[in-house]
Amino acid sequence: MSWAEILQYALFAGSVAAMATGLVFVLAGATGVMRLPDFYTRMHAAGVTDTLGAELIILGLMLQAHDWQTVAKLLLVGLLLFLTSPTATHAIANAAHRAGHKPRLSRFHPAHPAEAGKASGEGR
Repeated sequence: MSWAEILQYALFAGSVAAMATGLVFVLAGATGVMRLPDFYTRMHAAGVTDTLGAELIILGLMLQAHDWQTVAKLLLVGLLLFLTSPTATHAIANAAHRAGHKPRLSRFHPAHPAEAGKASGEGR
């Protein structure tokens, strides 16, 4: 087995690993979009999916490419996605915040620290 064949197998293994990891992030993000309770947490799941999952899949495709033109095109797509996806997620979340959309915090609302001290007898 020559070094060229070993390098080819290593590139293939790295490509499969990057695409499989990207697929896991995309599936986790899709599950998060469906299951998370409010708009802001769903936006976070969608942003992570777009940025990290898609970038790993593009990296795996770059490792599979046979010519430099395809690698350059995928690199440009990855760069564009890396710059626009977090920006778009932030813009949408900021617009929702300015429109008055409140996050769904929790069912348990802790008491204010001043009231918590009185209830436990520390304020005496």
